[in-house]
Amino acid sequence: MKLYHAAPSPFARKARIAASLRGLADRLELVAVDAMASPPELVAANPLSKIPALLTDDGQCLYDSPVICEYLDELGDAPRLFPAAGPARWTALRLQALGDGIMDAALAVVYESRRPPEDARAANVARQKAAIARALDALEAETETLEGPWTIGSVTAVCALGYLEFRLGVDNWLATRPKLAAWYAKASAEPLIAESAPA
Repeated sequence: MKLYHAAPSPFARKARIAASLRGLADRLELVAVDAMASPPELVAANPLSKIPALLTDDGQCLYDSPVICEYLDELGDAPRLFPAAGPARWTALRLQALGDGIMDAALAVVYESRRPPEDARAANVARQKAAIARALDALEAETETLEGPWTIGSVTAVCALGYLEFRLGVDNWLATRPKLAAWYAKASAEPLIAESAPA
């Protein structure tokens, strides 16, 4: 397996620690990348150009540390990091979300404090919009997957598209992604989805 990472990244560190705790460190090839430069090998593994990203032995690309850690938890013989259903699982997931939120906020502070205020704002907006566009291209390619029964993935996708429409609709993100646009129109019209739409 290949783990695209940067040594200072707390999210990559989390994945490396999970691999070690599951007895998988020797199966993990660490590939250092500069995510801010959006190198082709990272973008091929994760259209958001974020680390960590994991290329599995069977060629599947997984990204975001919670997904990678859960995947690693399925491998190896060491004690599981994700408890089975019940209160212990929800506590572990809640603490994971809290820790991820702290890391997100800390990284934002670090990145923004390294740049002059105006340059930082423009560069960050451009980088985030490029990441959104690549991610939407990836969703366009996977629209058939979204069309099945609701999963946490399709729920998250409809929420993300709804937020783009609500806050950044002027960019007309779906104009060049017809399959995704059709899915979103159908999905967002479902009563349980429509009732929570931002207004």
